[in-house]
Amino acid sequence: MKLDSNNHSVFLLYYHLVLVVKYRRNVFDDDMSDYA
Repeated sequence: MKLDSNNHSVFLLYYHLVLVVKYRRNVFDDDMSDYA
C-alpha cells in the first residue's frame, strides 16, 4: 500500500492512531478497575 505523503493524509493517519490508542487505554483502564 502506497501512503500518500501530503500533509492532510499524514495528519489524518496520526489523528486516527491517537484515537485508537486513547480508546484502547480507556478500555484497559475500565477492565483493570473491575479486577481491583
